[in-house]
Amino acid sequence: MRPLTAEWVKKAEGDYQMAGREFRARKNPYYDGVCFHAQQCAEKYLKAFLQEHDQDIPKIHKLLDLLKLCKEIAPSLEILLPDLREIERYSVNTRYPGVNAEKSDAKAAMKAVQTVRTLLRQLLGLETA
Repeated sequence: MRPLTAEWVKKAEGDYQMAGREFRARKNPYYDGVCFHAQQCAEKYLKAFLQEHDQDIPKIHKLLDLLKLCKEIAPSLEILLPDLREIERYSVNTRYPGVNAEKSDAKAAMKAVQTVRTLLRQLLGLETA
């Protein structure tokens, strides 16, 4: 694995861990944070995949745009479209007043990011546990 790919993966794993810890919090869980970090994890794994395949990493945050670039390398990644759409819903909305994630939103985001993470880790030759 390329060193820069490994850095993307490390940052993605940090977001995954943050989302998971906050989702499991017993006191005052911050579901907005769960959703945000799930989105960040997915974004960074998509960028890691691009990096590993020697592609330029665009300074964008839209998961569906990143997926389009990744599908040029691996068309089978189309399978992630529903999960990325789920996560994409939280990329901006929950960062502003008036929209708050509920436990059900956080649960859906965690489920979706687990699917994205597992597949991209497999394609990067990493353990999926």
